[in-house]
Amino acid sequence: MKQILLITDGCSNVGLSPVVAASQAYSEGITVNVVGVLDGGDLGEYGAKEIQEISEAGGGMSRTVSTRQLSQTVQMMTRKTVVQTIQQAVQKELKSVLGGSGTLEELPPEKRSEVVRVIDELGETSKLRVALLIDASASMKSKMAAVEEAIRDLMLSLQSRQGVSELSVFHFPADRHGDDATLDLDWTTNLSGVQSLFPKLQMRGTTPTGPALQQVVQYYRQGMEERRRDSEEDEMRSGYVG
Repeated sequence: MKQILLITDGCSNVGLSPVVAASQAYSEGITVNVVGVLDGGDLGEYGAKEIQEISEAGGGMSRTVSTRQLSQTVQMMTRKTVVQTIQQAVQKELKSVLGGSGTLEELPPEKRSEVVRVIDELGETSKLRVALLIDASASMKSKMAAVEEAIRDLMLSLQSRQGVSELSVFHFPADRHGDDATLDLDWTTNLSGVQSLFPKLQMRGTTPTGPALQQVVQYYRQGMEERRRDSEEDEMRSGYVG
């Protein structure tokens, strides 16, 4: 299962609409969840509306929280959206088999409880990848300590799952000219890699949320291409051996 978790405190102001970018992500099987970080009302009505629209277009969830609530919210959303993704797949399958709306309520009680048990089990055992996308515009500077704590707690939460959980980390705007986001940490299950990220972050001006989302989607896409090529090469090698 593939997720993008966007942490931001404000409105995008450069490039493609983040709502359009989130919709593109969802069309490629990537759920987009958004946490809006508040510290006394600096997130305006427009920003709150945009956060909700991004998550809706990305098939995910959104929450607006204070820095004190950030760590707990990040863990809750990640876990909850895993179950939500599985539920959507199960409902789609039920609809194709049984017709109707495909909801669990249409099943007999004994069947319903069995399906719920399977959903819970898959939520713990399925492979999960979360690409964390951090708004590092200047207004986020006072919130970075809370973001750092939230990421550490998220890694501990992911490591407690039975299934394989991997995390990658991006921030935007990018450090290099021509990029919209910077990859800070490639896919890892190693908690120690997260702790070295934050001293390197340079807080700066604009907020290219849409282009940054697109860059993360491209990152997922490249990974899929590499795995496909590796699989084809393995098949060719096994053919030679046979």
